[in-house]
Amino acid sequence: MAKGDDAIRRKKNKLNRKKQRANDSATVSNRIAAIIAAKKRRQSGKRRNCQGMCFSLPTPEDPFNDKYDKMDIKGKETKKVVPSKEDCKVAINRNSVASNKGTPGGNHVSIDHQQQLEKVKGNKWWNDQAMSLRSTEHVGKENVVKRVRKKDFEQSGCPSKVLALCLDSIQNALRRDGFLSSEEDKPLFMNKWGVEFWKCYSVGNDILETSGACSTIEQIAWIASTAADSISRKEKEGLSLMGPSLLFLVPSQGEAIKVRTVCKPLKAHGIHTVSLHTGAPIDHQIHGLKNIEPEFLVSTPERLLELVSLKAIDISGVSLLVVDGLETSIKGGHSDVIKSIRHHISTNPHTVVFSDCSSHASIPLVQNLLRGSICRLSLHDSITSQGACIMQSVHVCASEEEKIPKGIQVLDQAGGDELEGQFSKVLFIVGNNSNFHPLVSAIESKGYSVALNSAPSSEIENRKSRPSVFVFKAEHINTIDIGEFEVVIISDFVHKMDDYVQILTRMARHTASGALHSFLTAENAALIEQLIEILERCGQAVPEAVRNLFRSISMVEG
Repeated sequence: MAKGDDAIRRKKNKLNRKKQRANDSATVSNRIAAIIAAKKRRQSGKRRNCQGMCFSLPTPEDPFNDKYDKMDIKGKETKKVVPSKEDCKVAINRNSVASNKGTPGGNHVSIDHQQQLEKVKGNKWWNDQAMSLRSTEHVGKENVVKRVRKKDFEQSGCPSKVLALCLDSIQNALRRDGFLSSEEDKPLFMNKWGVEFWKCYSVGNDILETSGACSTIEQIAWIASTAADSISRKEKEGLSLMGPSLLFLVPSQGEAIKVRTVCKPLKAHGIHTVSLHTGAPIDHQIHGLKNIEPEFLVSTPERLLELVSLKAIDISGVSLLVVDGLETSIKGGHSDVIKSIRHHISTNPHTVVFSDCSSHASIPLVQNLLRGSICRLSLHDSITSQGACIMQSVHVCASEEEKIPKGIQVLDQAGGDELEGQFSKVLFIVGNNSNFHPLVSAIESKGYSVALNSAPSSEIENRKSRPSVFVFKAEHINTIDIGEFEVVIISDFVHKMDDYVQILTRMARHTASGALHSFLTAENAALIEQLIEILERCGQAVPEAVRNLFRSISMVEG
């Protein structure tokens, strides 16, 4: 064989081996391929985020490279989808929102909304409010947790993004329609009343609003947005929603239109609002309710009760009940109607009542609607607003010695055998030191637990089935929070009316059944005229004995 042929064969075999090696590298296992790929990335200087700790050296501060285990590797952010109304209905019918994957018609969060969220997140006042809420929740944490679980509430921490989005949508719509001034710089989510409302709502307390007879646009916006946020949370947990979640009772057709105008922008977030009033034919409303499943229901009391009796709407599952303009409804003769509507709700809903309590007749209805622990909210600090729903009783005594037996009689009426357990704590305020020890002895002889000049404690409160009685000297009254006391008895009337006003506006902050009793003698003549004025301003009845005492003193001075 010629030498030239041998050289050609060797060259050909070399090419064949090279091709074979190429074929072998193409059929390697996935593990080997991953190793090869990692090597190429390492050589090119490109690494995955998770490979950072593999090539980082230990330091004296972090000898075991523990800090890399806590790294927050953020992936690609995706747009969040707010489910449309159709999506929510599909999820509700299947009893699970988890199966709802969204539709092409879903409502996506806009860029403006994302910018608004960043504004909320970076706002110092908003964050301070959230931090103060967290700090208040840690005080008595065990009791708060038990209360929230008992009422099945999901809100905690700070206001959610859904709440901010709803408030932003309402504000933009109202400014566009001219209901709010576009030059106003303060956004709705910075409204202090709204934040206080959210705090009370999130811990499960009913709310008594005493600023005025009816709600404002800002207050309606916060209530509607909070209710929408609550619906969103429940749907995320897979809870089915049957019937309206929010029931807003209003005294007139005009108020119904106002509330629906504020709630209308929430339709973009899957919240549909229906308004019912006597200004429209009832047949038309019945036909409309058959085709619509509203989340929010706004109605006048008489029309709603009529539709409920015809079984055109089911309100048994309402979770938030708002009664607006209570005095106007009472003047229209709808007190019994509101009570009947409340009985048709089988759940234990959050209840919000807007009432200035200017009339004594409204107090029993407020107490019927707000039966548990409440929060008092108001836009201002007037006497009539802060002292709403507190019964002021004035007793005239002929002498100092008569005050003690009359005080014991009032105490027995507040927590005696017939009304045992109606009130949990009673506060006696004694201004005359000579009456202090005789009063304590008289109270103890009746079998009450007595604490002297000390703050309330659970040990004292649980010692007896009867109310716990706390006896304080007038000079020590500023050392405790009298907001915990439902009944306050001023055994010796105050020397200044400012002290009386302070007691009235600070007591019974968590109940709608407060009672303030005062004992007068002829020595308090200089303050009787001011006391009568306060009673009249608060819509309280002035006893005839008080008026007679004032007339007799005026005649003597004349």
